Amino acid sequence: MNYYEALSGSSRLLIEVPLTPIQGQRFQPTGFPDLGAANYTLPDGTEKLLVESPQSMANRLEITLWDEVANNLVEPWRGLPFIQVLHKDTRQIITNSILEAHRLNSPYILEGGDTDFTKRLKDELQEAFVSGPDGPIGAINLNQVAKIVFKYDPNCLIHGLFIAKKDMGSGRVRVPRLLSAFIDASDVRPVESGGVKNDRINPSGDTKTGYGNVPFHRTEYVADSITAFFNIDLAQLRGYGLGSDAEGLLLTLSLWKIRKFLEAGLKLRTACDLRPKYDVDNIAATSPEGFDVPIIADLEKNAVVLLKNCMSQFSSPSVTNVVWDPAIAKKSKKAKEGGDESTDETVDKEVGD
Repeated sequence: MNYYEALSGSSRLLIEVPLTPIQGQRFQPTGFPDLGAANYTLPDGTEKLLVESPQSMANRLEITLWDEVANNLVEPWRGLPFIQVLHKDTRQIITNSILEAHRLNSPYILEGGDTDFTKRLKDELQEAFVSGPDGPIGAINLNQVAKIVFKYDPNCLIHGLFIAKKDMGSGRVRVPRLLSAFIDASDVRPVESGGVKNDRINPSGDTKTGYGNVPFHRTEYVADSITAFFNIDLAQLRGYGLGSDAEGLLLTLSLWKIRKFLEAGLKLRTACDLRPKYDVDNIAATSPEGFDVPIIADLEKNAVVLLKNCMSQFSSPSVTNVVWDPAIAKKSKKAKEGGDESTDETVDKEVGD
């Protein structure tokens, strides 16, 4: 795995990939409630636009790992640990930590009534603190937390995790992202257009109930350049002290996700379908200079070896099944709505996502 050794003296791996619309020049950026598109201006007057946010990119990079048809991890990553949620009554799979927005901190995992798993996780997280007479004290041992998270779902180390529960690590289990990404456009200009939803039966019908003709406004953009930015925090990766095989696995998986996204995940919206501007087989890092991102075939070849080498650090079996009880979830929701202070600490939160 020469690419890991080549990065031994670097604290960050930075990658920039120029993109272009797959057809034409117009594209639609991400939008935010009460804000719309995220435009900003540099001190030199250059008009910039956030095309895809870091939180959205995290979701898109995560989904590259999942095979929707097989309802399983894609090859060759099968064997990588994750948490799978089963319905209490039907035993059908309803979700998992790969697909959940809060990953391991999903309420389907931690608040669904599976006390066996939540107790096990709570007990293991206690080991990340010095124990006092009234519970955990002192600073959290992030290395120990990383080992626990790596055991159940290594993706949580790549994309970040925050367990805001007082009874689980004092609500201080916070793992920053190893892999961050966003897409920006530079020297942008708006393209104003519009249309109408036609009601061929009753054009003057009540639009509030879905009838009638409804005109609408639409803003797209053109840009001098569109760039995808990726940042892998190598210093943070080494700081976990997981060992060379685990570090190699996390780096390999991060690079694989970047390549997979660039090759197959750039249809961000109906009106925002992009592609790499240049040859995707040749991607060079901006830092450190001279580092070429390995192709998918090489990354997958290493993945097979690294998964085998890391088995002793994974949970056994690698897929941890937890049970979600809709009755308990409903009861918990009612308690929170009623202002039960004992449940306020379990409200699911996420910082930076």
